[in-house]
Amino acid sequence: MAKVYYSSARALKWKYDDSMPGKLERLLKEVGLANYFSPREWVAVKTHFGSEGAHRIVRPVFLRKVVQGLKAVGARPCVVDTVRIKGLDYLEVANQNGINHLSVDAPVLLADGIYGKDNIMVKAGDILGEIAVASLIYDIPAMIVCSHVKGHINAGYAGAIKNIAMGGVSSSHRHCGWKCGRGAMHTIGEGDLVWDGNTCWRCGRCVRVCQSGAISMPGDDERFLRSLAEAAKAVLSTFDANKVLYINFLTEIQPECDCMPVADVPVIQDKGILVSDDIVAIEQASIDMLRGSEPLPGSAFVKETPEDDKDILFSLHNKNYIIQVIEAEKLGIGLRNYELVEL
Repeated sequence: MAKVYYSSARALKWKYDDSMPGKLERLLKEVGLANYFSPREWVAVKTHFGSEGAHRIVRPVFLRKVVQGLKAVGARPCVVDTVRIKGLDYLEVANQNGINHLSVDAPVLLADGIYGKDNIMVKAGDILGEIAVASLIYDIPAMIVCSHVKGHINAGYAGAIKNIAMGGVSSSHRHCGWKCGRGAMHTIGEGDLVWDGNTCWRCGRCVRVCQSGAISMPGDDERFLRSLAEAAKAVLSTFDANKVLYINFLTEIQPECDCMPVADVPVIQDKGILVSDDIVAIEQASIDMLRGSEPLPGSAFVKETPEDDKDILFSLHNKNYIIQVIEAEKLGIGLRNYELVEL
């Protein structure tokens, strides 16, 4: 049974230790970063830089606490993400959203280079075959995955699995293009819509922003969710055992991904922070906390049936998102059975 450490978002005392940054410090001490990371060892702190207009990312104050925790055990951290728009533009977006060397106390890097084509092909599975893992993530010996838990138009739920499945993979490969990158996951089961194969990344954003609903991109939800687990396993296969730690931030739980050009108001009240060395366990624990939560008034959630508010993210996107977690366990990268340790 995997251990998942948890601290609530509630602040019941007027002292720093009861603040969210203070609780994160305590969680990192309880987990024991020295159990995973060695002095002088390079460690990637994988997060999502957000978008211009999407600001509900993991806040820089939390990334800084993770960086400082790593430095306290002698490790050498860097904060990373992969290219989603042109690399230099994406670094500027990160800076606008408060993520820079000064704020997080570590270098802020693009894991697949400024052109998003620095990657290594890694064996994935029956659905994807091979996938282009960002070269920095492929080469670096250790990683902490800092994930903002939220909804997602394709995945239904987005946490640690999606963070490394798509965020650890490049959008395209130098030779085989989007077919070897994250676009291969986005377009599983694609229908009759035709793109310019030389320029389209298959991100699907055109479908999301079309105000008249004139564009559709049919897909196979189950295969897509299974492919996320495959890609996550491919990324993790580049690390030795006990060299990856996961932190899920159940805060500002918005209905959509941080890659969108907006950030809607949260649909569920902040829950807190989870930490584990098991990606499947931390995802299952996060989902268990979200299920049955009360929806926040004035949010995107609209109750249409008596059952809707028992699973708000499912009601929003109608995606059986638990498939990604079940498949990840089947692929052997973690266990759904966990012990919750509350601090």
